[in-house]
Amino acid sequence: MHRLWPQVEEHLPRMWRTVRAYERNPAAQDDLMQDVLLAVWQGLPRLRDASRLVPFMLRIAHNLGASHVRRAVRAPVRQQLDDEIPADEQPDPANTETRWLLNAVRQLPLPQRQVLLLQLEGFEYKQIAEVLGISIENVGVRAHRARKSLQVMNDEHR
Repeated sequence: MHRLWPQVEEHLPRMWRTVRAYERNPAAQDDLMQDVLLAVWQGLPRLRDASRLVPFMLRIAHNLGASHVRRAVRAPVRQQLDDEIPADEQPDPANTETRWLLNAVRQLPLPQRQVLLLQLEGFEYKQIAEVLGISIENVGVRAHRARKSLQVMNDEHR
């Protein structure tokens, strides 16, 4: 086992949040997560600075998530049934809002979604730029557009 793997395991909730933002279907989430963890495992020997582990992991997760979305766009649309709420269950308002937000984030264009997800994980613009391989200014533009798009969706939702 690689010496950093225990630290990787500490950040699994972050990785799951990232994967769930790219994929709605639970089975496909599992597959994507396996791909991400395999890529992290294979890349660990090349990681020279252990303090860069989280950005390293998130870059892999976002790159594979983006590739996953691009492949899904080319694939035929399948009916999603997992988000249906049984008629006899009363939804929790907080859970309903969280579900709405997650669905709204999934509708954002991929570049905006990536920046927003990393912001939600607590990364600064400079760190986001490093993870995504873009300029700090581009991070700001994408973040602004993402927030604006979410605001429009929220206004339409009400």
